Amino acid sequence: MSEVVDLTVEDGVARIRFRRPERLNALDLAMTTGFRAVVARIVADPSVRVVVLSGEGRAFMAGGDLAYLKAAEDRSRAARELIAPIHEALVALNDSGLPVLAAIQGAVAGAGLSLGLFADLVVAAEDAKLNMAYLRVGAPTDCGGAWSLTRLVGPRKAMEIALLCELIDATGALSLGLVNRVVPNADLEAETLALARRIASGPPLATRLTRGLIAKATGRDFADHLAAELEAFVACAGTEDFEEALDAFLGKRAPVFTGR
Repeated sequence: MSEVVDLTVEDGVARIRFRRPERLNALDLAMTTGFRAVVARIVADPSVRVVVLSGEGRAFMAGGDLAYLKAAEDRSRAARELIAPIHEALVALNDSGLPVLAAIQGAVAGAGLSLGLFADLVVAAEDAKLNMAYLRVGAPTDCGGAWSLTRLVGPRKAMEIALLCELIDATGALSLGLVNRVVPNADLEAETLALARRIASGPPLATRLTRGLIAKATGRDFADHLAAELEAFVACAGTEDFEEALDAFLGKRAPVFTGR
């Protein structure tokens, strides 16, 4: 277990917490390799149904560690070594189909914003301040920032956000669809965990397939999407969870899903 990336798993919820608060959780090599390690554990754990990303202290994440890159003799090599592990982790997490939630507060900049945009649902504290920030340090996006941002707000608005690097407060992020909810700072953890547990209590296969259908919807034509929906529904119809859902609905009770 990395000292700067903490993992706990309870009741189907895997909580990844970045723990470098003295540096506003800025990504250094220990954090990116630590993140890759905990993601590998998560995707291999069949008990996990949802993932929550959070940052310790007064910021979710202020981007990459510029001091780490400044000190490198070969900065191109250092950048590759720093970014590649977190990209590998994000691909693995995305391919797992697990829903990902992010709880963000304070500074959410650069790679921190990209990680937030990667999440399927985002709960923001009232003091959250979002900024792409990459061009301020002479670099383009990483961690899927341009990919996620364009899909969330469209290319025109994405260009504005990425090229101007203007600060976006929590209310503005909500209006743009960059976050789902804004809550008082004191309620951030509880609100996010409540959503995570609600999702974790649902049917795991149907949840992952629904996430996949939405994530891939913009890359398919309508006929291909209908075909994918058909196959997803058929796959779920053969599960015990589907039978449980039918019995619960007809019996007017709450279903209990087991993942079978």
